[in-house]
Amino acid sequence: MAETRSPFDLSGLTALVTGASRGIGAGCAIALAKSGADLVLAARNANDLETIADEIRQLGRSVNAIAGDVTDGTAMQAAISAAPPIHVLVNNAGTNIPGPFVDVTPEHFDSIMDINVRAAFFIAQAVSARMIEQNIKGSIIHMSSQMGHVGAVNRTVYCTSKHAVEGLTKAMAIELAPHSIRVNSVAPTFIETPMTKPFLDDDAFRQSVLAQIPLGNVGQIEDVTGAVVYLASPASRMVTGSCLKVDGGWTAR
Repeated sequence: MAETRSPFDLSGLTALVTGASRGIGAGCAIALAKSGADLVLAARNANDLETIADEIRQLGRSVNAIAGDVTDGTAMQAAISAAPPIHVLVNNAGTNIPGPFVDVTPEHFDSIMDINVRAAFFIAQAVSARMIEQNIKGSIIHMSSQMGHVGAVNRTVYCTSKHAVEGLTKAMAIELAPHSIRVNSVAPTFIETPMTKPFLDDDAFRQSVLAQIPLGNVGQIEDVTGAVVYLASPASRMVTGSCLKVDGGWTAR
């Protein structure tokens, strides 16, 4: 009997992951490599990026590393143009600066929106343009958040940015569907990462988070990477314009 290829097999595909040097981005890159994909990695920290690249090479996959700031549109566009054909984009780079709404400054607002929305928008634009040019039936995955579906104290700017990402996902999905390019988002709850560690180390904050999650535990990186591999793979070939919530039930209330 002929061997049947798994619908989660990414062999022959190349995935670009932004914010790939640590946390969720690094986890996604490694998970995609384990499923057979080659990688293009983008992040600001060249040393951390090379550490992840080496780990992926040890899995037998090829890696191209882009050490740069995702908010530098000109540099990122040039790097994407020079990269191998990209079949999957994981638009993961993001940031947050919690603070009261009445204290938000223009600089605070711009620093979050520039990374979470503007950079995500134009990186997706550059990748999808190449996909169309090269007739690639690709998958674009925006890393959103449960905060793209609800509100929260001290997170007005972050919620604004992630609600924008959800709107972008839907509009892109409609516009790119005729090119067989799927666009979806993944919306995690609080995940144990270097970015969330300072908050989750505060016991009162951690308990307040757990009280909002019906499953009763904070998420792990592998909870998110499974969703990303699914959306990158042929297993999700009829899924577009959707959000896969990895939130333990937070937004079901």
